[in-house]
Amino acid sequence: MLYKLIYMFHTDYSFLNVFRYITFRTIYATLTALVISLVLGYWIIPRLKRLQIGQYVRDDGPPNHKNKVGTPTMGGSFLLVSILVSSLLWAEPKNVYIWLVLLVTILFGGIGFVDDYLKVIRKSSKGLRVWSKFSMQVGIAFLVGIILYHYNNFDSRLSFPFFKNVLPDLGMGYIILVILVVVGASNAVNLTDGLDGLAIGPIIIAFLSYLVFSYLAGHIRIAQYLQIPYVSGAGELSVICGAVVGAGMGFLWYNTYPAQVFMGDAGSLSLGAALGMIALVSKQEITLILVGGIFVVEALSVILQVAFFKITGGRRVFRMAPLHHHFELKGWPEPKVTIRFWIIAIMLALFSMSTLKLR
Repeated sequence: MLYKLIYMFHTDYSFLNVFRYITFRTIYATLTALVISLVLGYWIIPRLKRLQIGQYVRDDGPPNHKNKVGTPTMGGSFLLVSILVSSLLWAEPKNVYIWLVLLVTILFGGIGFVDDYLKVIRKSSKGLRVWSKFSMQVGIAFLVGIILYHYNNFDSRLSFPFFKNVLPDLGMGYIILVILVVVGASNAVNLTDGLDGLAIGPIIIAFLSYLVFSYLAGHIRIAQYLQIPYVSGAGELSVICGAVVGAGMGFLWYNTYPAQVFMGDAGSLSLGAALGMIALVSKQEITLILVGGIFVVEALSVILQVAFFKITGGRRVFRMAPLHHHFELKGWPEPKVTIRFWIIAIMLALFSMSTLKLR
């Protein structure tokens, strides 16, 4: 909204015309979120230490994680503040998609915050009950799905990468897709957040990818040229993506190995849900499987491990799930696991970009 105030004077000062460009505002949303995240992290982390809001580590986790006990957590709180403030300063306030994404981010962040509070402050190792947390997530996604489906004749067709003419119309079934994408992305990111810097790296990469996708989807000429669905107003989501990238870089400053702070569920659940929403609005839902490949594989490793364990009566596919713990127990140092996962995330993001032309 800051840009609206500045842009009021563009008739008097012509150079202020740059504030109407999404690209310009995205850059400054990124820088603003980065600065806010760095400042808040510097101020909040020592206070989290004094309040003894430290990380809980499972007894059955990797042995080398015992030294993480007591590391400040709930860092997702300043991460979210950075994103929200920056987005509100630089995004178009009349854009409904902006408010929908921010609403989902805040509500999922609230669920994560309560879960963190119960685990860390109330010393309840289980936090929220699984079904309570899951039902709240589904309820929020269902509500947002209804709003999205009925807003401005939103396109309920499903776009497939590589196939320009495959556009099945899901009708009311699109609401179910919203639930699957938002809840699935949220929990997949949450499962990935297990090592220093592991989750935030692919998050930054994924939002950089969707910064491009949303901008292209909101530009009618480019969308027509690339033969991708055009969504009026989707380009503004680039500003939120930029804010997440900036806030994520600021958070990574403190979360890189050895971590000074962890994001907790407040950060991972909200960022995953925001990523899912942006994928839906930009009509790149299926592409999210490629962009968020690291998150998908991490989630699948847990599902496969649990299913195989129950079917075989105690046998395991991996030494430990999620997958990053498997490589830890194989002897890979934690930074090696993290950096290699980042490299894979970059490769997947580049491959997803190629689908814009391979149609």
